[in-house]
Amino acid sequence: MARSSSDGSGLGGIAVWVRRKIGLAKVNSTTSFFFFFFFFFFGGGLGTYSVEYYAYHQTAARAARNVFAVAHVRDGDLKAVAAGTWVVVYLEGLVVEAVLDLDLVVEIQLFVGHVGRWSPAQSRQALPPSTAAKRRRRQLSPPTPSTTTATTMTDVEPATVKLAELLRHPEDLDKIPALKAEFTRKKAAVDGQLRHGLREQLEVTQAGMNNISDGQRTVNLIKEEMMKIDKLCAEAQNMIQDFPHINLVAQTHKNFEQVEAMKRDIDTFAARVDNLEYLLGQDDEDPANQPNLLELHFGLTQLREVRDSAIRQIKASEGSMEMIDNLQLEGDVTVQDLFARLDDVIEWFDKHIGEACINLIELVQSGNDGMVVRLALVIEEEEKSDTKAQALQDAQREYKDLAARFKSIATGSTELRGYKDKFLKSIDFVCKANFDDTNEQFLEDPEKLNKHFKWYFNNLNTVKLGMQTLMPKKWKIYKTYADIYHKHMHDWMLGHANDEDLGAPYLLNLINWVDKYYANMKKLGFTEESLQPHVVDNRVPELVRNYRQLIIDRVEEWMDRIATTEKKMFGERDQEALAPNADGYYQTKTLGDMWTMLGQNLSVAANSNREDVAEGVVESMFRALTSRQRMWQSLVETEASMYGTATSTTDGADEFQLWLISIANDQIICIDESDENQVSFLGNFERDIAPLVSQTYGPSMATQIETLRNNYVDLATTCIHLWCQVIFYCDFREVLKSLFTAEWYSERHMEQMVRTFDDYIADYRGFTHHSIFDILIDQLADELLVHYLSSVRNKGAKIKRADPFIDKIRDDCQTAFGFFNQFPPGAEIKERWRVIQMFLNLLSEDKANIARVYENFKYTYPDLQIGWVEAVLRCRDDFERSMLNEVKAKAGQIVMEPEQQFETIMGRVK
Repeated sequence: MARSSSDGSGLGGIAVWVRRKIGLAKVNSTTSFFFFFFFFFFGGGLGTYSVEYYAYHQTAARAARNVFAVAHVRDGDLKAVAAGTWVVVYLEGLVVEAVLDLDLVVEIQLFVGHVGRWSPAQSRQALPPSTAAKRRRRQLSPPTPSTTTATTMTDVEPATVKLAELLRHPEDLDKIPALKAEFTRKKAAVDGQLRHGLREQLEVTQAGMNNISDGQRTVNLIKEEMMKIDKLCAEAQNMIQDFPHINLVAQTHKNFEQVEAMKRDIDTFAARVDNLEYLLGQDDEDPANQPNLLELHFGLTQLREVRDSAIRQIKASEGSMEMIDNLQLEGDVTVQDLFARLDDVIEWFDKHIGEACINLIELVQSGNDGMVVRLALVIEEEEKSDTKAQALQDAQREYKDLAARFKSIATGSTELRGYKDKFLKSIDFVCKANFDDTNEQFLEDPEKLNKHFKWYFNNLNTVKLGMQTLMPKKWKIYKTYADIYHKHMHDWMLGHANDEDLGAPYLLNLINWVDKYYANMKKLGFTEESLQPHVVDNRVPELVRNYRQLIIDRVEEWMDRIATTEKKMFGERDQEALAPNADGYYQTKTLGDMWTMLGQNLSVAANSNREDVAEGVVESMFRALTSRQRMWQSLVETEASMYGTATSTTDGADEFQLWLISIANDQIICIDESDENQVSFLGNFERDIAPLVSQTYGPSMATQIETLRNNYVDLATTCIHLWCQVIFYCDFREVLKSLFTAEWYSERHMEQMVRTFDDYIADYRGFTHHSIFDILIDQLADELLVHYLSSVRNKGAKIKRADPFIDKIRDDCQTAFGFFNQFPPGAEIKERWRVIQMFLNLLSEDKANIARVYENFKYTYPDLQIGWVEAVLRCRDDFERSMLNEVKAKAGQIVMEPEQQFETIMGRVK
């Protein structure tokens, strides 16, 4: 039962147990559930309670429940203990224990006594056995208390807190029906699972108990029968007068007969051995038929029995062992010599048997049924002999007293010759030898695995069609062969599957072989379920993943190797790594190798005929190609930044620019399909992978192809942009510093830069892919414009009203246009350069109109930088602070809608 004790010392009172039905026998579900929540919600108070459970406190279903919480209410000294669906209520000195099923009260028990500290022994002494209690004690073990646990108010705090979260406000009481329904549903589900599990366990337990009972009954019957036999034997001896004398005479006569028989056997032993040797010699001349096999076996069996009988008799007599070695027989031979000759003959005979077992399949295939039957008869007889010998060994070991009283047990042969085991081992040996040969063939040519294992299914088919009728049915020779062969196939497959160095072609053929193997075995009458264990332990998905990973690792290995080589050559500016292609465009030599490698590994993945393999490999290739793009992006940007500092050297700039052009060409070559019937590397790649992947992977593939294509264009553009920047870093570093200074008016700096452009174009035009040449011209124009406008920040830059700065700027523009108009993008370039007019307006407009000029400029070029505008204003000779304040004020007033915001060339002018 559950008991509680307060923190006070309390008196250990004498408990009186009264069991009766009270008026709560029927309680509706709402009332029961309310009581349950009432005990938990208002439980709190102080005090520590010790709870103890007794085995005879249970429901009618005998379901024991453990106490999991204790609640205490000070008002009226009401305490509540919830034990699963049990609720124990302590009120004053009265304890009501009820079993609640949330629908009705199943059982009510009352406990009257002092609520204080008391021992389990006291409670047990004070419990008068009611009728129900007596019945329960008869069915169960004596009511001893289980382990006592100390429970404090902290044990119920989590439950109380959780309930407080559910019922924070009075209106939350409306949730009680819903909560009750939810808990009822959960309880019903748990009860159902428990009932199901209990039913299964009871069935298993009952079946086990029945088997134990049946075995015990059988043992008892055997014991009774043996006792009857022993009793009859003793009574029979007492019934016959002079039985000891009669028994002695009979035993003496029997001993004489045995001596005579042994004498005859020893005298004829040598002649019989000679005859067996002669028969063995004849069989040596005809090993395929061995016509004397049965006669040999019969003769050897008799001689073995003679030898075993002699050995047993000699061992039974003290001092007789010396006679074997020293007693001379006719012909001056000893018994030991005869037995030694027998051992040699047995060894010879066993060799014949072994050769026949090893060649058993060939014997059946050649139609030599007689030899197979003779072999089967010999092994079957030996199996019977071994079974008898094993039984005698067991009897002598386990029933020594009984064995000594039975002559057949005491004197029977206990030698296990093991011919049946040797027969099975020979099958195993032949199978293993064939597997060794097959393994060598597989390593040489993994593609012809079906041909390599042709012997496997031919042998099994031979057993099925030609051997089953020649062997004892109890051997189930066909299933025996199949099990042995399947075990070797399982071991062979797993051996290769666990080989981490196994190449992808080998692993692929192993994967494909699994289905072919089971298909062939099904034709022979064996289902996959009947062949245990699974030929690869159900690891086909794992092997597929390994195969896929082998290809992925190979792809990553090749890509890493190519990347390492390219980084090294790029860092050293190795011009040997670059070469013009058939069209004269410079490119890296590794580009073609990379796509060839990807195509080869894609073919390996395609050979698997598995979409999951192909998709995994394709995904790895997408990652590798994207990684290569990021690698070049990082390399060229890092290298270009080295030329951008004021103190940087220009050494190696020419080689770097050739590399930039080559890398840009690489990207365009990967996607260029501008000519009719021309297919790019990426186009070929897409065409190759499309039939290999599933329809669900199709959208992802198309997205990644498009992403690669866009990234190729972006990387090519980046390389061209950096190529142009290097020109400004290395060739125009000093020229740009003079723009908008006093020196600018007298020098032809723009003309100088345009001539430099012309030289570069002459040098690189033939090396640059035609698809990016227009991009190169565009980038030159934009880079020139950006640097030109940014030059207002030059030290000493000053625009004076009296100087012809407007004419000078226009002259610079005309010079630039004269160069760019030679190329197709000339008109677009001229349009972008219209920003120069806005620039002139900022330089030339009256101070009062500057804010309006800025506003027009800002709306035309939304990404106009206020810092650059300030630099332009400051280079005016009439600059005043008020001009800048007006511009900044106007900038604060301008609010642009999202559709008005777009990128322009001014976003790059800082």
